[in-house]
Amino acid sequence: MATTFRKQRQSVIGLFRALNTEAAAVPRTRPLYRRIVELIERGVVRGALMPGFRLPPERELASALRVSRATVVSAYRELEARGLVRGYVGRGTFVSASTDGNVPFAWRGKISATAIQTTDSTLRELVRHAADPKIVSLAAGEPALDLFPTEAFRAAVDDVLTSHGTMAWGHAPTEGQGLLRETLARRFGGDPGTILVIAGAQQGLDLLARCLIDRGDAVIVDRPGYLGALQSFRSAGARLFGWDVARADMDELEDLLLRYRPKLIYTNPTFQNPTGVTLPIRARRELIELARRYRVPIVEDETYCELSFGPPPPPALNELDEDGTVVIRVNSFSKVLAPGLRLGWIGAARPIVDQLAMMKQQVDPHTQNLVQLVVSRLIDGGMFDRHLVALKGEHRRRRDAVVKALHKHTPTGALRFSVPDGGLFLWCRLAGEVRARDVQERALNDSVFIVTGEPFYADGGGTRELRICFTTKPPDVAAQAARVVAASVVSAMRQAIRAEPISRIV
Repeated sequence: MATTFRKQRQSVIGLFRALNTEAAAVPRTRPLYRRIVELIERGVVRGALMPGFRLPPERELASALRVSRATVVSAYRELEARGLVRGYVGRGTFVSASTDGNVPFAWRGKISATAIQTTDSTLRELVRHAADPKIVSLAAGEPALDLFPTEAFRAAVDDVLTSHGTMAWGHAPTEGQGLLRETLARRFGGDPGTILVIAGAQQGLDLLARCLIDRGDAVIVDRPGYLGALQSFRSAGARLFGWDVARADMDELEDLLLRYRPKLIYTNPTFQNPTGVTLPIRARRELIELARRYRVPIVEDETYCELSFGPPPPPALNELDEDGTVVIRVNSFSKVLAPGLRLGWIGAARPIVDQLAMMKQQVDPHTQNLVQLVVSRLIDGGMFDRHLVALKGEHRRRRDAVVKALHKHTPTGALRFSVPDGGLFLWCRLAGEVRARDVQERALNDSVFIVTGEPFYADGGGTRELRICFTTKPPDVAAQAARVVAASVVSAMRQAIRAEPISRIV
C-alpha cells in the first residue's frame, strides 16, 4: 500500500513539473485556466495521464503552479465539461477518458457514473454471434426457429389487418392490448387487470428492478442464475447474494433472509437458466412460506415452464401463492415462439402493475400492437398449443443428439452434466484445471460459440463451467457442433496438463 502511494505521489510531482515547464513556454495570451486545460489535455492525448489517474487537489495544484485556486477550479470544470475528467465529492478528480481522435471532447467521459458501471457485454455477444451466419451458436437461448408456424402467423397477420387494422396501427394502452391480456389470463391464469404486456422478459426484469430496488438494497438470486437478471439488478444498485438453486437448501435461504433482509428474491425454478434444474414441489411450498414469513416478494421467471419433455413440472410458484400476496411472475414468448417477437408479460398485484405501467410509458408507451394481436389469435385458435407439442418433441431430439455426441467424444469425467427434462440448456462442469475460457476460444476458432459460466454468478465462480443451448440447430448440425466442443475440451485438457507444474504431477 505504501509503495503504491509513493508511486502515485511521484506521478503527481512529475505532473507538477511538466505543467510548470510547459507553462513557461506557452504565450500568456490566453486566460490561465485555459492554459491549464490545454496542458492537461495534452497529457491525456499523449497517454501520460491515463484514465483513472487522480489529478492533484485544487489547492495543491494551485500552489504548485502559483495560481489562484479559482483558476484551477475553472480549469477542472472545463475539463469535466469536455468529458476528460470527472470529479467525485470526497474522492477527488480523476481522468475519465482519452480524447477520441479529433473530437473536441471524450464521449466516454460524458457517460453518467451509473451507466459507466455497465461493463458486461455477454448478452450483446450472445445475440451478435447468434445472428452471424458464419458461426454455429450454442450460446444464445433460442427455440427451434425452423419450426416457427410461419404460415399460421402470416394468416393471423392478414386476419388482424382485415378485422383490426386501425387497432394494429394506432396507439394502445401501456398495459397492453385488452384482447391479449384477456387471452393471457385464460391460457396462463390470472386476471387481465393484473397483467402488463412487455417487450420481452428482459424489459420486465429491468422495470421490476427500477420499481422495487433502491441503491444498496439486498437481492437474493439463484446461484448460478440468469445473467440478464443479474445485470438489471446490478444496474439498479442492488447488492446480490447467491442461493444455491440446485441444492435448494431452505436453511441456507432462511439464513440469507435473516442476515441481509433482502428487498426481493429472484428465482427461475422450472428448467432453470443456466442449470436446467427444476425445484421440487416441497421446496416450492417452503419457499413460499419463507417469503410470507419474512415479507419478501418473489420474482418468478416462468420463461421455460412450457418446455417439459415429459410429465408436467410442479405448479408454478404463482399458482401456489393462492392469495397472490408474494409472487410476481415474468414470462416471455421468446423461448416458445421466437425472440424476434419481443413479447412477454408480467403478472402482479394491481398496484405493482399500475406503477410498472407508469414507468414503462416513459420509455415505451406501448408494446408493438400487431404482434400482440397476432399472438392473441395464435393462442385463441389453438395454434400455439399445437406448436408447443411439435417444439418439445424436436427439442428432445436435439437434446439427445448433443448429449450423445458429448458422451461419445469426451473422455469419461472430462465434462460432467445432468440431462434436463426440459428447457433449453446443458450446464457442464469441466474436470481438473481446464478453464472454460480456453474451451470457448478453441471452439470459436472452429466457428462454434458457447458461453462460459462466469456471467451467471453474482459472487464469482463459473471459471470451469459452460452453458450449451441444445435447441437452436437441427440434430445433425447440433451433434457436429457438440463434437467441436468435445474436441475443444480435449485440446484444453492437454494444454492444462502441459502447463501443470512438475511438482504437482510428481
